[in-house]
Amino acid sequence: MSWRRCGSAAMLALAVLMLRPAQAGQQPSGQDARQNAGSGETAKSDSQKSDKQDEVDTENLFGFTEGSDTGKKGEQEVLSDTVIRFSKRRSEAGRSGYAVANTKLSYQFDPLDNLSIEFGLFGDVRRVRNIVDLNDKAYGTFDGVSIELKYQFLKGSNEQPLGLAVELRPRFARVLPVEGQGADIFDMESVLQLDLRLVPDRVWLGSNLSFEPTVGRLRGSGETDRSSTLLWSNAIMTRVAQDTFIGPEVRYLRAYDGAFLNRFEGQAVFLGPSLYHRFSDKAFLTLAYTTQVAGHSRDQEDAGRAFDLRQFERHAVRVKFGVEF
Repeated sequence: MSWRRCGSAAMLALAVLMLRPAQAGQQPSGQDARQNAGSGETAKSDSQKSDKQDEVDTENLFGFTEGSDTGKKGEQEVLSDTVIRFSKRRSEAGRSGYAVANTKLSYQFDPLDNLSIEFGLFGDVRRVRNIVDLNDKAYGTFDGVSIELKYQFLKGSNEQPLGLAVELRPRFARVLPVEGQGADIFDMESVLQLDLRLVPDRVWLGSNLSFEPTVGRLRGSGETDRSSTLLWSNAIMTRVAQDTFIGPEVRYLRAYDGAFLNRFEGQAVFLGPSLYHRFSDKAFLTLAYTTQVAGHSRDQEDAGRAFDLRQFERHAVRVKFGVEF
């Protein structure tokens, strides 16, 4: 009787010892599974966050400078782009003023991932009074049409930080940009666009090199006007919030008489801040202001003056609002 009890007790102890490792092994296995699931969710979240940051659209990121990005295949965009130029040298004592607002309303679509096509309509509103070499006038008018063709050769990313594109902008205009005189004008701006991610998801550099020949026939006199402009602009934008970017921009412009840089007329350096903000994945706003900090006009009457206010204005503001769909 005593032996049976001892044998039963021994068998019970052996069963407990066999069950304990299995139960102990099951608990860590559940914890590991939960930890692995949590790690997977975190990695997925980090990946989604990185993808969102990596998709910053540089096309409209910089103020007056254009980024290299194009939209994805099938994307469309409606854009309002206004450039306001103001302040020139007064002709004589008394009140004076120079303000011109040129607005483009455009529709852009992307037939391919690296190709965009944009159609634009322009309006010109100006008020000029007591300005050197300009007639007093105040009016608003339709100012022509344009088409912009952009091809992106390199797409920037965190792994490959350089973006590169070329854009052609043939345009028919009806108003001389400085004088405001009626004319039939054709120009063909060619722009090399480059951007570089200096710090991944944080700091971007944008750079443009542009050549714009212009040929116009003045209404009334029939006189032909030929000119050309060379532009080099650079901007740096820093992310200060998830959807907000700010930074400085500098532009260098040279004006020529003749459609192929024939005769130098003047030059100017503009400097100022820019801001870019996305309201959502589909809507954005770009604001930029630049002021002429240095310049030189070839005209003898401007000898010794610090700025070129014949070919260029003293201040410029750009307001760009776009909706993608």
